[in-house]
Amino acid sequence: MKKETLEQLRYPIGKFEAPESITESDLQEWIMILETLPQRLTNLVSPLSEEQLETPYRPEGWTVRQLVHHISDSHHNSYIRFKWALTENTPTIKAYNEKAWAELFDTRTAPIQMSLDHLSAIHAKLVYLLKGLSEQDLHRSFIHPDGNQETTLKENVARYAWHSNHHFAHIENLIKRKGW
Repeated sequence: MKKETLEQLRYPIGKFEAPESITESDLQEWIMILETLPQRLTNLVSPLSEEQLETPYRPEGWTVRQLVHHISDSHHNSYIRFKWALTENTPTIKAYNEKAWAELFDTRTAPIQMSLDHLSAIHAKLVYLLKGLSEQDLHRSFIHPDGNQETTLKENVARYAWHSNHHFAHIENLIKRKGW
């Protein structure tokens, strides 16, 4: 497989780029993406068979099952990061090894409904929180220990809207390629 093709399979909507400026309209659009992801994802993956759930979205990539569990795990961690940034002064967050988490027994074998339900609950809480944040709140930030990068909550909304669409596209593109 050509490198360009592998790169396109890995980043079907492109890599995340933090916006230089963020408008109220941008925030509303990203919050809507977060609000609708659980149902969109459920609609996308619920019809899939067990065999289809075990299909990697790209060569040497995660299976659909692993992706669904990863999205739930990642967005849970993101929710905690928002809470830390709102309650602590520019905290250094705890990173986690997402590749190792994806290889854990539950991520490789658990029914996806567990993570779809969890994602629905965590997104309901996250969206409720985000809709209530002031401009001042949105400028609070945290430090990611990988590279000591400071991220504002506004940027993190953008990142997780992108993350939602990024993994949704992985699964959607696989379904199209396979003709499911």
